Amino acid sequence: MNYQYSESFAREMDQKDPLAKFRDQFIFPQVNGGEAIYFCGNSLGLQPKTVRKGLDRELHNWAQMAVDGHFHGEDAWFYAKNKSKPALAEIMGAHEHEVVAMNNLSVNLHLLMVSFYRPTAKRYKIIVEAGAFPSDQYMLETQVKFHGLNPEEVIVELKPRSGEHTLRTEDIVAEIKKQGDALALVNMAGIQYYSGQLFDLEAITKVAHEVGAFAGFDLAHAAGNALLKLHDWDVDFATWCSYKYMNSGPGNISGIYVHERFAERPDLPRFAGWWGHDEGQRFKMEKGFLPMFGADGWQLANTNILALAAHQASLDIFMEAGIENLRDKSISLTGYMEYLIREISGESGILEIITPENPSERGCQLSLLIHRGGKAVFDEWYQHGVVGDWRNPNVIRLAPTPLYNSYMDVYRFAKILEQSIKKFA
Repeated sequence: MNYQYSESFAREMDQKDPLAKFRDQFIFPQVNGGEAIYFCGNSLGLQPKTVRKGLDRELHNWAQMAVDGHFHGEDAWFYAKNKSKPALAEIMGAHEHEVVAMNNLSVNLHLLMVSFYRPTAKRYKIIVEAGAFPSDQYMLETQVKFHGLNPEEVIVELKPRSGEHTLRTEDIVAEIKKQGDALALVNMAGIQYYSGQLFDLEAITKVAHEVGAFAGFDLAHAAGNALLKLHDWDVDFATWCSYKYMNSGPGNISGIYVHERFAERPDLPRFAGWWGHDEGQRFKMEKGFLPMFGADGWQLANTNILALAAHQASLDIFMEAGIENLRDKSISLTGYMEYLIREISGESGILEIITPENPSERGCQLSLLIHRGGKAVFDEWYQHGVVGDWRNPNVIRLAPTPLYNSYMDVYRFAKILEQSIKKFA
């Protein structure tokens, strides 16, 4: 696309954008008395205006029916998990029985590790990208220790080549093959939170299976952002959060995907709970865990109904917008931001985009390595209304989210960037 650094171009793009109407379905925060230029959906998505209605409906049901709300009314809580399944299946590229909303991401990582990390004397290694998000690092470290093993000897961290900021797929594949029979699990992010790199999950899964290992992914930054085809890619398991690109509220409910090959595996080790027990037998209150079919068999307790209501408000918008349409706009909108940053920063040396240039290797996040000015650059942008995300030691993450960000948002940011380049040059 032939981008232009002009207000008229940005306005024309917004006028032609078939998804522009969805912006009005979200509430934008205020910064210094004005509407924020919000590029922080990679950390916390904006609140859909329909969330309040969804919560009020469940509060009404609770008030009017109390315990009877579990089995009566249009939204009986006993079956509440089913409502989100069509949208989750669409977003994750999965069958409905392969996904379920439950718990939070870290809890789900631990639960899935119980089933999919079964180290032996010969096969015990885990591959992860270096600098993974702390939740993943701590989860892997403690899981390995739980099995009486040494994390330093078990966890293989993949680092970019010298002078590079992202991993090459060929290097990931080579390391998996190198570990071979010693490899038990590849457990990487879908999108690396710091660099914004989208990994080739299909290629990684394929080679992991070739050496006899499982492949599972933390999709916190990929869910609702990248086009995912988990079932077709043969991914074994995955989990994600719903409060970033899926706009479901701070700390809100997570979800899991488990490939259907494990749908009827009562022999597969897991930490069981009442809500994962056979739905038809659940209220007999008897001994003997009988897991439900598919991902539902990994549930623990009955789900937080208010959390599901907030989650559903956003999922309904996703279904109306269409994940493929959102991805198309994401490529264009992020490309526009990239073009303007390069056009304005030029040879100033103040910043460097470390996210892959190839749209197929990133979502909507661009990570900017700040070479001069440090956090003062971030603070300067914030004073002018730009809400991004600072990550130590010197990266600013910006995510022009296609569901609610506009080309004018990107243009307005570019004008602020231009001022800061002059200030910190």
